[in-house]
Amino acid sequence: MLINNTPIDLDQFWRDNDEAWRKPFGPGIRQMPLGMGFGYHTLWAELGLKEEPLKLEQDFAFAQSVGKQYNDLAEKIVGKRLVNEDAFNPAKRFPYVKGIGELFECRRVWQSESWWLMESAHTPEDLSALLDRMDKLDIEAAMFPDNWERECKRLKDQFGLTPGLWKGLRGPVTLATSIYGTENLLYLILDEPKLATRFRDTLLRVILKYFTICDQRSDPAKVGPGFAFLDDNCALCTPEMYAFFGQPILQAVYDRFAPGPDDARYQHSDSDMEHLLPLLAATGMNRVNFGPNVRFKSIRKAMPKAIVEGTVAPFTMMRNEEDNIVREIRRDLDEARDTLGLVVATAGSVNDGTKLSSLRLAMETIWKYGRLA
Repeated sequence: MLINNTPIDLDQFWRDNDEAWRKPFGPGIRQMPLGMGFGYHTLWAELGLKEEPLKLEQDFAFAQSVGKQYNDLAEKIVGKRLVNEDAFNPAKRFPYVKGIGELFECRRVWQSESWWLMESAHTPEDLSALLDRMDKLDIEAAMFPDNWERECKRLKDQFGLTPGLWKGLRGPVTLATSIYGTENLLYLILDEPKLATRFRDTLLRVILKYFTICDQRSDPAKVGPGFAFLDDNCALCTPEMYAFFGQPILQAVYDRFAPGPDDARYQHSDSDMEHLLPLLAATGMNRVNFGPNVRFKSIRKAMPKAIVEGTVAPFTMMRNEEDNIVREIRRDLDEARDTLGLVVATAGSVNDGTKLSSLRLAMETIWKYGRLA
């Protein structure tokens, strides 16, 4: 689809996009940047395949084949290869490092085509006993498999690869609900503040220790400031509940791992959590991806210096609704035109079913309505 028959220079688009992505506030950027994350998770419908993401991890030949097919299509439609065809190479894979939820004894299980954490405590008594065990846990020993050092040496010797462990995790509310359950956490905060305080403080202690260890085990060249939270369930809290349980964790983690004024303090929450914007802004959060009902102008009012990724509805893209794709992107462009700081993206992940033609349409919309010079 061409908007008003306006052609697009794909090479120029991506050159300008790279520059704008690095500095969405400008000055001097030529267009509003695009930041929609297409990859292996979006190739199934495009290629007419049954969605089997676990097969990518288990069958490298299959992963390479579908990755190449998708890249060949992407190169024709959007002018760029979008996936790393070597991403699932088992010979280049670092050993699995347990996540914080697993340290809190959550089982990690595959169901509904994704990995899920199963609750490890169901009653206040269960939670208290779990926290007792966490007080005694050797976090570093529990995180890493026995073959970590051996495999790191092999990967460096064979491929020149070094570990770089990402600093980001489920946000404090989502992580806590994964461990203790959604309703249970809310009732705990309301009815048993002493135990809720202990839970919050234990989470914070473990998070700070865990990511300090991650930095120590990473290649120093790959260790830098910044931290990312993914906290859909923060929307379940009232401002008072969030100020008690979630905000102190965010503040302490950001202050430790993103202390500078320009260090990335990121949060994704594809939910209706506008009521928490003042509390999130107070933490110094400066890069955000919120739910589609949380408008750019509301975020900008609360966070004048934040880069805003969004807020196109993921289902608009997944359903490939051409008129609505153009309408929603133009709305975001118009709201951001006076301040900049927008990355055109979905409010949440780009879902399977979203066609490359819809990505091309998003590009054309920016080319037509989001050019700045």
